[in-house]
Amino acid sequence: MALASINVRVEPEAKLQFEDFCNKIGMSMSTAINVFIKAALREKKIPFEITAEPDPFYSEENMARLERSAKQIESGRVVTKTIDELQAMVDG
Repeated sequence: MALASINVRVEPEAKLQFEDFCNKIGMSMSTAINVFIKAALREKKIPFEITAEPDPFYSEENMARLERSAKQIESGRVVTKTIDELQAMVDG
């Protein structure tokens, strides 16, 4: 079977750490990357979970606050003021 090459740029330290990891499990970096590619093609997705820090907007605390605000709006317990009206209140 003919093989094709892929060039990938990674941070030098990450490359060294990955190479060390592969050596410890008895696999070349090329084999590890091929395993990843075959799993991605087979599963039709990245074969592991990718996460990031959760958006604080969607925190339980903020969602509860938004629900309380929405209920206040729905019940008519809302006061609407323009910026000018608010400034007049501050200026007294």
